[in-house]
Amino acid sequence: MDSNTPDLKHGPLTGIRVIDLTTVISGPLSTMMLADQGADVIKIETPDGGDYSRALATRRNGFSAAFVNNNRNKRSVTLDLKSAAGIAVLRELIKKADVLVQNFRPGVAQRLGIGPKEMRALNPRLIYASIAGFGFEGPLVHKPVYDPLIQAVSSLTTVQGGSDDDRPRLVRTVLPDKLTGYQTAQAIAAALYARERQGEGQEITVSMLDTVVGFLWSSDMNGHTFVGDELEREESQSFIDLIYKLQDGYVSVSIMQDKHWRDFAGAVDRLDLLLDRRFSTAELREINRDARLQAIQDAISDFTVEELIDRLERADVPHAQVLTRTQMRKHPQVEANGTIIEYDHPLAGKLRQARHAAVFSRTPTSVRRGAPSLGEHTRVVLHDFGVDIALIDSVSPIDESESIA
Repeated sequence: MDSNTPDLKHGPLTGIRVIDLTTVISGPLSTMMLADQGADVIKIETPDGGDYSRALATRRNGFSAAFVNNNRNKRSVTLDLKSAAGIAVLRELIKKADVLVQNFRPGVAQRLGIGPKEMRALNPRLIYASIAGFGFEGPLVHKPVYDPLIQAVSSLTTVQGGSDDDRPRLVRTVLPDKLTGYQTAQAIAAALYARERQGEGQEITVSMLDTVVGFLWSSDMNGHTFVGDELEREESQSFIDLIYKLQDGYVSVSIMQDKHWRDFAGAVDRLDLLLDRRFSTAELREINRDARLQAIQDAISDFTVEELIDRLERADVPHAQVLTRTQMRKHPQVEANGTIIEYDHPLAGKLRQARHAAVFSRTPTSVRRGAPSLGEHTRVVLHDFGVDIALIDSVSPIDESESIA
């Protein structure tokens, strides 16, 4: 192997250096994905507490679950970016970095003197990724942003509610945050590929609002796709059946094709459903969605979960048992996939997490280290990047517990 070729045994991004200025979920999740894929992610944190997610509930030995679940495989450096010394150190890191990711409110990075123009002037090969809530221009860009607000403005809450006339409902997970993390990681990987071909880095901007709107458009915006023929009021457009209650639990049954409808009717001994003209085609079953859902519920209410699954399995009708979080992590399919991993963290103890979802045949991902303590790697990282020792001492006292050696 050529001496200039990185050893990719720890992932396809081995050799890539990422400066991570992000906090909470969207940014840290995106950079953790890069770290899982081998990148050396340097998490820059404020000395007075660091990433806000460090302080959240569900804790052990000083570590929150939210922090360890979004920051594994990273090294932590503490820098005060409001000080001249902190900015000077960051500028030195940027000179040898491949990627910078930040999720300050729009305009903050520029006011600190670490915007894309300044940083890419130091390193034209730098990929500078910015994450924002509502966007980078427009009437909402300077408003505080939290996940429920993006769900509201993106219309995700209306989609979740079922129609324009139903009560809007939040998705009970921070979907915009996490989707934005995935979108940002994908964009950075694409920009790294473009740099390999063209030799220069570039600026990337990703907004949570844009990410969720794009996510919805592939399946939930059909009534707004044909210009001039937009729907004034949205009825339920989902082709996904709801959850059905049985005697001892819940099952999801997804019936779209005519074959599935016929096989379902036979499996539950309700061939009379095939005589109901409201359900005779996929289009009519969707038009008469509420009636169809009630008919299915009535047909299966007296079954136990085991009984219904056995019947639907033999008839090859699409279905799945509704699992709790505990049941999910113990499910044979999840076990077969090797989805859940366990490893020892030196301070937080034994951890259980989901592995990186993508499996690479030649450049496997790995967990090289757990989430770092605040500032754990400050002196070592700055030394690795060739920062002058006097500048290191100005931001990290010499009596720090971890030595450069």
